[in-house]
This record gives sequence, structure tokens and C-alpha cells, in this order.
Amino acid sequence: MKYKLLSVALGAAIGFTASAATAGTLDDVKKKGFVQCGVSQGLSGFSNPDAKGNWSGLDVDVCRAVAAAVFGDDKKVKYTPLSAKERFTALQSGEIDILSRNTTWTATRDTALGLNFAGVNYYDGQGFMVRKDLGVSSALELNGASVCTNTGTTTELNVADYFRENKMKYEVIAFEKADEVIQAYDAGRCDVFTTDASGLYAQRLKLQDASKHIVLPEIISKEPLGPVVRQGDDQWFNLVKWTVFAMVNAEEMGVTSANVDSKKAGSPADKRLLGVEGNFGKNLGVGNDWAYNIVKLVGNYAESFNRNVGPDTPLGIARGVNALWSKGGIQYAPPIR
Repeated sequence: MKYKLLSVALGAAIGFTASAATAGTLDDVKKKGFVQCGVSQGLSGFSNPDAKGNWSGLDVDVCRAVAAAVFGDDKKVKYTPLSAKERFTALQSGEIDILSRNTTWTATRDTALGLNFAGVNYYDGQGFMVRKDLGVSSALELNGASVCTNTGTTTELNVADYFRENKMKYEVIAFEKADEVIQAYDAGRCDVFTTDASGLYAQRLKLQDASKHIVLPEIISKEPLGPVVRQGDDQWFNLVKWTVFAMVNAEEMGVTSANVDSKKAGSPADKRLLGVEGNFGKNLGVGNDWAYNIVKLVGNYAESFNRNVGPDTPLGIARGVNALWSKGGIQYAPPIR
């Protein structure tokens, strides 16, 4: 990968075309026959292995969808569990092809780390969980509290900002691994557990008695979560980005894994999405049935959301801001045309 990055720089210097200079990851993925995807070390609803080592979750579905677009087979993925501290290094070094690990899009990460965020598959915000017997109903009552969280995350920075702005004292107790954080909280080593609200719902399932804990009402940050790729490879960036967009567009157009075959004879927009008309897949470096394969094998955005984190799952999360823009939310994708 270092050789390819050097080639990119040299190609740009002597005037190679952008497509020649940035080719790399997609070709590598096709040659090895699978997508290497960086995921969490186990977060219910987002990326979590079962007893047999089979991964599932909203973030895992992005990996599966990329594989479906490239190979027409959503199973051609290998998963690398990563801590928050390890995740960016693994992507920068070429150990993984894509990071899909409940990762917040920020200015620093998007500009200073040599990475590109390829979209948002979950709009989140940071919250707080406490034991009911602590006797508090608001985060503004946490003066002097000890707070458990992950190291190397925006969570630590947000906590510092929130307590400073509200003139409250606190003690942070940070761990590298997510399971270490929830275990420390469950053992009473801290008063408060803080992470993205989605993570609070997921991690609460691991507590000895979830009924004894509450999530406080305050949301103290914006946490747009989405897949990440390396900078300098526009072809791969475009493919991952439009994979996310295809799932959102499919939901908006009413194209599902159940009706996708009949939709091939549908509206002009349906035909463009599903590869009946146009060369949109070819422009991405894959087959024109790329989006058809995504929807057929993985589903549209609503199917993925409802299957992994929705109201009928243990997490029980409502669509909220993650609803389509046409249904009161902010999920929106550019058109395929």
C-alpha cells in the first residue's frame, strides 16, 4: 500500500490522469477475493459476532453491501475487530479496506488523518447512563461524578466540554476496550457510563440487571457515524459512498429485497438503480447490477435499520432523525442518474 501511495504522488506530479493515479483498493479487493472490513469488538446492533463467529449489525451491513456491489456476494467479507484506539491506524496502514465501526465524522478525522468519511449510516449523539439508585434525573446533577468511557474517542472530549461549560467537576475513568468500560461501570467503579446514545442502549444489554439503570435525557453532541476509507483513492471512496446512497435511495423508492426483481420493470428511476438502464456500475468500476445485488442480498436502509437496531429488536431504537428526509428525518441520498 505504501508503494501505491507513492505511485499516486508521483503520478500526480507528472500529470497522470486522476483515474490512473488513484486506482488501487478496488483492484486489490478483486484480486484477493474479499473485502477486509474493520468493525467493533462487539457492539449489539452495529457489529457483533454470534457464538459461531458470524457477524451482524448495521455497520456490518455496510461491509456486506460493498461486497455485494463488487462480487455479487455479500459473504465475501473478512472482519477485523478493532478498539477505538486501533481503528484509524489499521485503516491508514492498509490492514483493512474499509472501517465501518460506529465512528464519528469530525473535521480532524476528515482532514488530518488521511481519511475520508463515505457517508452517514447512523445519526447519533452522546448521552449518559446511571444507576437509578444514584437518584439523578438530569446530567446537570452529575457534579463530582466519576465517568467511565473509552479512551481515544470524541466521547472524552465531549465530556470535558460539557462539564467545563456547566461548571461541574468530574473524574474520568477510561479504558481501551468497550467491554472493559461496561464491566467497570457494572462493577461500580464509576457513577456514570457515557458513549453514543445507540451504544448506551446496546451496552445496557450486557449489564447484570438492565432494569436498574436509566439513560438520562440530555444529548450533548452531534455524532454522525459512518464508514471510512483512505484518502487518495477516489474510485474506492466513490464505491463505498454510493453503496450507502444506494441503500437509502432504495428505501425512498420502495425497492426492497422482496420486490427488487419485479422493480426491474418499474419506473425509469428503478431501472437506473437496478442496472437495467445506464452505466452507473461501470462508472464505479463494478457491474451495472451493483445496486441490485446490494438490495437483493442486504436490503434497503430501512430493512437494515429495522433488522439490527429498530423497534422490534432488543435495542428498540425508533427511526427518529434517521428516518428519510421525506418522513421527518435527515437521511437523504443524491439521485442515481
